[in-house]
Amino acid sequence: MTTAREVMSPGADCVRSDQSAADAARIMTEAGVGALPICGQDDGKIKGVVTDRDLVVKVIGKGRDPQSFPAGSLNQAEAVTIGADDGTEEVLATMTRYGVRRLPVIDGSRLVGMVAVADVARSLPNATTGDLVEALSAD
Repeated sequence: MTTAREVMSPGADCVRSDQSAADAARIMTEAGVGALPICGQDDGKIKGVVTDRDLVVKVIGKGRDPQSFPAGSLNQAEAVTIGADDGTEEVLATMTRYGVRRLPVIDGSRLVGMVAVADVARSLPNATTGDLVEALSAD
């Protein structure tokens, strides 16, 4: 069984919930990524994921100041994650169920990487990737 650990991009960065949207944008730019886990300022646990689209639509597009708008305010109601040793079937099911293109991978409560659709495309058969993309693109 192929696991999330085997297909993920390791070493994901995290923005703390008490940092600003501008900090999140800077970290994304430096890391060359379009999504970033939001971690609790005290416990370091995953609180959600902020995307470059979130920053544009929820901060810039609403006329909010990214220097003062807290990244933690971009959290989802529930953080969607996958365990590092969960199988790729569970990765695909979770991405499809929640309609997400990127999943933080945790080992216990520690962030160890991210699985994105691109990781799935590199690691799994084309038909599997096509099914995932189709499910995520459905209205």
